[in-house]
Amino acid sequence: MTTFHELDGTLRVCHGHEVLLISAWGADSIRVRAAQYRIPAESVGALDEAPSGAAPVVSIGEGRATLVNGELTVEVDADLEAPYPEPLLTFRRTSTGEELLAEQREHFWMPGARSYQGNRSGAYEIHQQFAAYEGEKLFGMGQRTHGRLDLKGLALDLVQRNAEVNIPFVISSRGYGLLWNVAAVGRVEFSSNATRWSVGQAREIDYWITAASTPAGILERYADATGHAPELPEWASGFWQSKLRYRSQQELLDVAREHHRRGLPLSVIVADFFHWTTMGDFRFDPAEWPDPDEMVAELAEMGVELMVSIWPTISPLSENFEEYRDRGLLVGADQGVEFLQTIQDKGMAAPQPVGFYDPSNPATREFVWGLVERNYLSRGIRVFWLDASEPELNPAQPANLTLYAGPGAETINIYPRDNARMFAEGMAAAGQEPTVLLCRSAWAGAQKYGAAVWSGDIPATWASLSEQLRAGLGIAIAGIPWWTTDIGGFHGGDATDPEYQELMIRWFQYGVFCPLFRLHGDRMPRVPTGYDMTGGPNEVWSYGDVATQIIADTLRLRERLRPYIHEQMHQASAHGLPPMRPLFVDFPADPGAWAVDDEFMLGPDILVAPVLAAGQSERSVYVPGTGEWVDVADGSVHVGGGTVTVATPIERIAVFVRSGASVRDVFA
Repeated sequence: MTTFHELDGTLRVCHGHEVLLISAWGADSIRVRAAQYRIPAESVGALDEAPSGAAPVVSIGEGRATLVNGELTVEVDADLEAPYPEPLLTFRRTSTGEELLAEQREHFWMPGARSYQGNRSGAYEIHQQFAAYEGEKLFGMGQRTHGRLDLKGLALDLVQRNAEVNIPFVISSRGYGLLWNVAAVGRVEFSSNATRWSVGQAREIDYWITAASTPAGILERYADATGHAPELPEWASGFWQSKLRYRSQQELLDVAREHHRRGLPLSVIVADFFHWTTMGDFRFDPAEWPDPDEMVAELAEMGVELMVSIWPTISPLSENFEEYRDRGLLVGADQGVEFLQTIQDKGMAAPQPVGFYDPSNPATREFVWGLVERNYLSRGIRVFWLDASEPELNPAQPANLTLYAGPGAETINIYPRDNARMFAEGMAAAGQEPTVLLCRSAWAGAQKYGAAVWSGDIPATWASLSEQLRAGLGIAIAGIPWWTTDIGGFHGGDATDPEYQELMIRWFQYGVFCPLFRLHGDRMPRVPTGYDMTGGPNEVWSYGDVATQIIADTLRLRERLRPYIHEQMHQASAHGLPPMRPLFVDFPADPGAWAVDDEFMLGPDILVAPVLAAGQSERSVYVPGTGEWVDVADGSVHVGGGTVTVATPIERIAVFVRSGASVRDVFA
C-alpha cells in the first residue's frame, strides 16, 4: 500500500520501508530524496538550502499524487498492477504536459526503479533507473577524457581522478537538467534502453531536476540551487605563465623580467610544487626563496600576481605532522596507517608515504588556513593552486578512507569542493575579496567558492587537444565557468621540435578563447617526480622565432578581449551562464547546433572553431542560427544555418563574430 501526505508544500510518499520526500527546490525545480525507513538528517551534497520561489501545488488522489512547481510537474503513481508494486515518478513540462523524464523499473518483477541492497551498516548499494528516449542528447557530467560532447551511449564512473572531474549534472535535449546529489563513488549508464545511476554505498537517493524553456534557463536554475560563482577578479583574465617548476626566486623573477623587457602581457606567474620546506609546512624554503616579500613587491610593480601551489599531502617529516595526526586532521583509513600516497618530498632519500589533510573537517580548515594566511597571504599572495585535490590516492581505493564527512565510499567526491571551501572561507574571514583557486578537481557547488578547474595532467598530443575542447564544454555545462588547460599539454613536448611547435601554436590559438589563459607543462627532458625536478623550457619565447611571434600576437589579442571576457564573466556570476559553451546554449532552436562538438561560443558574439589536427590549412565551420556572421580574417559575411570552409594558415584559426557586435573591433 502506498500512502501520500502533504506538509508545508512537501509531498511525502511511503511504501513499505521506503520513504520519499518530493519538494519544490527553486523555480521550475524539484528535489527528490528517498531512503529506507527515514531520510537522513544531514546531507553532504550540493543542495544546502532551497532557493526562494512560489509555493508548489500538491494534489493527492486515489493511488496517485502530483506536485506542480512552475514549469515542472511530478506525478507519482502507485504501480498496483506490478507483481511487486511501488510508486513510480514521471516528470512533465507543466504548460504542455510533455514527458521529460520518467522512472523505469529495472525488471517487471523486481527490482523496481529504486533499488536498495543493504550491507547491514545502515548504508546500501543503490540504483535509480529512468527511461531512455530515442534521439535524446545528454551533456555535462564535468570534465572527462572520453573526447565526446554528447554523452548518450556512455557509461561514466562517479569518482574523482586526475583529469577526470566528476560533477554529476546533466542537461538533456528534451528540456531538463538533473543533478545526482549523491557524493558516493558509483557509476551512471546513459544507455539506449535505460539511464541508471548507481553507487556502491549510500544512505539515500537524492537528486534534483529542473525544467526551463532554454538551456540557458536550466543553467541559471542550477546555479540558483548550487551556488553562483563570484565575479572574476580583473587580474585573472590575463595571461598566466608557468612551467613544471621554477626552482628558485631568481629563476622566477628572471622570467617575469624578460616578459616585461619584451613588452609581453603577463598577469600571473607560478611558484609550483616543492617551493616549500616540507609538505604540510605551507611556507617557502628560504634556501631557494630567500626574500618572498621582495619578490612579491617586484612582481606587483610589474602588475603580476604570484600564485603558489598548495598540495593536500602531509609529509611525516613536516614540522606540523604530530598536530595533524594527533588532532585527527588527516584523512583516515579503515585499514592500515593514514598514509595514502607516495612521493619524494624534501628530506626524503627515496619516495615515502604521505597523508592527506581532511578539508571536510572544520578544525582542519581552520588549522591549514591559519598556516596559509601566516605564510602566504600576509606577504600579499592571494592566488592559490590547489593541486592533486581529487585527492590522488595510491592505491586508488576510496572505500578504504574515512573523513569527517563520513565513510570514503559515501563522501569522497566532495573532497575537492571542500578543499576550495577552506580557502574561500579563509579569504572571506580575512576580509579579502574572492580569489581564483586553480583546482585539479571539483564537485557540484565548487563554483561558489571560486574554484577554477584545469584539465589535469594531460598528454602533449593532437588527440589530447581535441579532447580538451569537449572536456571544457562538459564542465561548463556542469556549472564551472572558470576553466583552462595546460596550453601545450602537460606530459612531454620538445620545444625544439617543429612538429611540437605547430601543436603549441594551435593550442595557444585555442587557449586565448578559454575562460582562463594559461601556459604550463613538463617539457622535455623529463625526469622522475621528485623535489629536484624542473622540466624543460616552457616560456613564450622557447618555441622558435615563428612560434614566438604568433604566440605573442595571441597574448596581445587576449589583452584586447579582456573587457568582453569580463562582461561574460559577469553573466556567469549573475545567471550561471558559462562564457565558453556549446552552440546549442545560444541556439537551442537550431537542430544543427545540437550536433556540433568541435566549435564553441565565447559569450553570445564570438564563434570559435579551433584547428585540431596537424597540417590543417582549412576547416569546415557550422555557422549557427539564422543571423549573419562575419569571418574576422577577411570580413566576409555568412548567414547562419549552414557550413562554410575557412582557410586556417598557421597564423590563425577560424573565428566568426555576430554581425554588428562591437567585439568585432578587437580583431581589427
